[in-house]
Amino acid sequence: MTSVTISETKNTVTVNETTNTVTVTQGDATTVTIATEGPQGPVGFQFDETNKVNNSIIYYDLSSATFKADATTTKLTLVDGGNF
Repeated sequence: MTSVTISETKNTVTVNETTNTVTVTQGDATTVTIATEGPQGPVGFQFDETNKVNNSIIYYDLSSATFKADATTTKLTLVDGGNF
């Protein structure tokens, strides 16, 4: 998706999405800002939910370089087994 910001309303901006061209019909001095969408979601995010249980809490496991949700860390293990 392309977005256009115009600071002067006297000018006309035409955006052709297919070729990504911008045409500004001159009026007074105008600043045109164009942005395009980046990748969707974080790059390299690994999430393992294969062993999830009720009240699983997501944690990062360094040895597998993966975020996990399983029976190892749950609300119950934090409350009953935690040192608070």
